[in-house]
Amino acid sequence: MNTFVLPLLMGAPDQAAGAGTTASLISTFVPFGLVILIFYFLIIRPQNKKQKETEKMLAALKKGDKIVTIGGIHGVIQSVKEGTVVVKVDDSTKIEFSRSAIASVVESAKAEKSATEAVTDETK
Repeated sequence: MNTFVLPLLMGAPDQAAGAGTTASLISTFVPFGLVILIFYFLIIRPQNKKQKETEKMLAALKKGDKIVTIGGIHGVIQSVKEGTVVVKVDDSTKIEFSRSAIASVVESAKAEKSATEAVTDETK
């Protein structure tokens, strides 16, 4: 007999013990189930949550928002199209990006307007 198979046969449960195999199957699959649950709550669920937040941010893009692209380019949105946005990077430079290339909104146009109004109210 092969010396590699012998330890496997010695550790194999007896075929006559039918009730013992059910308990061993349960004790084998329960840890796998727990590992799957841990992966779900620690990896998959937060990733789905972040993806939904990103989709919400991309859907709310509007003219005047200050943004940062995934390449690190900072600019202000000049126009918003269905799948792209035109970003003003410099006084004479406008670049068209895909919406998915936007990493974050630094300052919303609405927040910028309210901050400007607050400054003008304070000076009066």
